[in-house]
Amino acid sequence: MKLISYNVNGIRSAINKGFVEWLEEENPDVIGLQEIKAQEKDVDPIIFQELGYELYWFPALKKGYSGVAIFTKIKPKSVKYGMGIQKYDEEGRMIQAEFEDFSFISSYFPSGTTGDVRQDFKYEFLDDVYGYMQDLRKDHPNLILSGDYNICHKAIDIHNPVSNKNSSGFLPEERAWMDKFTNSGFIDTFRHFNPNPHHYTWWSFRANSRAKNLGWRIDYHMASQEMENKLKSAVILQDVKHSDHCPIVLEIETK
Repeated sequence: MKLISYNVNGIRSAINKGFVEWLEEENPDVIGLQEIKAQEKDVDPIIFQELGYELYWFPALKKGYSGVAIFTKIKPKSVKYGMGIQKYDEEGRMIQAEFEDFSFISSYFPSGTTGDVRQDFKYEFLDDVYGYMQDLRKDHPNLILSGDYNICHKAIDIHNPVSNKNSSGFLPEERAWMDKFTNSGFIDTFRHFNPNPHHYTWWSFRANSRAKNLGWRIDYHMASQEMENKLKSAVILQDVKHSDHCPIVLEIETK
């Protein structure tokens, strides 16, 4: 089964840049989207339904902001919208699809780049999502938490770790949270297969950063330890350009 996570930075913008045609060619079984920046009524569902996808949307209350979705060719047993915590759910931060063998979550972690208030909000989210995932694992041991974490875990995951040491997304507290999360029993699936540098998932629109590959790896498929023997491959599609992010792919074995 092929799973993709992709921060599209506005699904309508991505559609105008060839997203639908790419999706047809790439043909994932399930794709989790972040930062859709649209309500369900803003996009014609037929263009995706004709490709065989069922669509599950969880937009933010604020128009043109945040929001997540899951498009799937395999009918889920159930779909859960949000974490049950109002301040995050109003921003459309998480959607979960339960399948026969595993649960797949598309999540958009907050950014702290706009100042202290949002950085504190991000730290609150990190604390809450950690507890949420530990509780969820008790009943759903086969879990994949995919999406834009807005954090580079290690120096290898950012083009210039020295100059960015005080930047939101690479702060010591954020990186320590990633240590805690992975040590609690979650596998960074890309690093599980690929230890090499210079692999990123986001580039600033400034200074020709993408052409120079001056990027950050902030998008992840994190799989619970129970799924380790089902992991087949994980890759980053750096050449796909509908957004300032690129898609990430995880292939798993299913029954």
